[in-house]
Amino acid sequence: MAFPPRGRGGGGRGASRGGGPPRGRGGARVAWHPVNSLRDHMQISGTPHSCKSLGGFGGGGRGAPRGGRGDSRGGRGGRGGRGAPRGGRGGARGGAKVVVETFSRHPGVFVARGGKEDMLLTKNLTPGESVYGEKRISIENTAPTNGDGSAVATKTEYRVWNPFRSKLAAGILGGLENIYIKPGVKVLYLGAASGTSVSHVADIVGPTGTVFAVEFSHRSGRDLINMATHRTNVIPIIEDARHPLRYRMLVSMVDVIFADVAQPDQARIVGLNAHMYLKEKGGVLISIKANCIDSTAAPEEVFAREVHKMREEKIKPKEQLTLEPFERDHCIVSAQYIRVPEVKESVSKKATAKDP
Repeated sequence: MAFPPRGRGGGGRGASRGGGPPRGRGGARVAWHPVNSLRDHMQISGTPHSCKSLGGFGGGGRGAPRGGRGDSRGGRGGRGGRGAPRGGRGGARGGAKVVVETFSRHPGVFVARGGKEDMLLTKNLTPGESVYGEKRISIENTAPTNGDGSAVATKTEYRVWNPFRSKLAAGILGGLENIYIKPGVKVLYLGAASGTSVSHVADIVGPTGTVFAVEFSHRSGRDLINMATHRTNVIPIIEDARHPLRYRMLVSMVDVIFADVAQPDQARIVGLNAHMYLKEKGGVLISIKANCIDSTAAPEEVFAREVHKMREEKIKPKEQLTLEPFERDHCIVSAQYIRVPEVKESVSKKATAKDP
């Protein structure tokens, strides 16, 4: 393979070498959360949309073409940069067409299909902002028109819900039939931590719903409060969930309780809060970590004991599934709170029917 003559010209380091295009590390560095330059067409309910990825590392590569060390004599040029086509770890993969679909089983939850992998999504309640550096997908819809026939562009932003950082997302991907959380409901979230999952629950319930987020740790509570400043439907409560009377002035009757407290007396904590704040036949979701309850017993035995304790608290389990491969020795239980047993109701109805 023959190479063109090379040498040092008089143009200095900034000029280009002969025999090839300029190369270099030039170009502006990409910020932490840029908008990827790739655009695709998305489709929701048969309507074409344009999509762009947001968040994460940027879409630029290592730079624009570089200048060589000479310009009057031949050079080695010809490589061009490593740069532009390389997207980072940032937004959702934009190389393929993506379709966003409504999760038919769970209102308020969406699925992005068609990329490298399917992704669980929630509609961002505060567009343009991320909570924990999650990926975002922005959709531009030009279907609506004004009275004069001109198209009006509207944008909708979705946040990718990471199942490795949320027990609820792991349960949804695992196949939970009913999470009881939907737009407009009130949720009491026990063990809110820094608000990672709480932010997605707030996206699901929307502006007409409310999330009462209870967290005992003051360090995590600071992050929770910062998140709640942007999501007005989240009410942060820095208090011990073992004492539900302490926040009785802040919490109203709720439709759903989600618990992720990882304590040995977890079933008792959920029962105390359910007796005070949960409506009749309200939904209960409990994430159980076997090692936090009894590290010496098999996880299956721990799960069975916790389910029995839930029944004693008038919480009737409906579903139970493990969270592998997202969490080890974890399970999530979907249940319903029944204050008055249904058997007693049927017996009382028969007794009244026999009376003259």
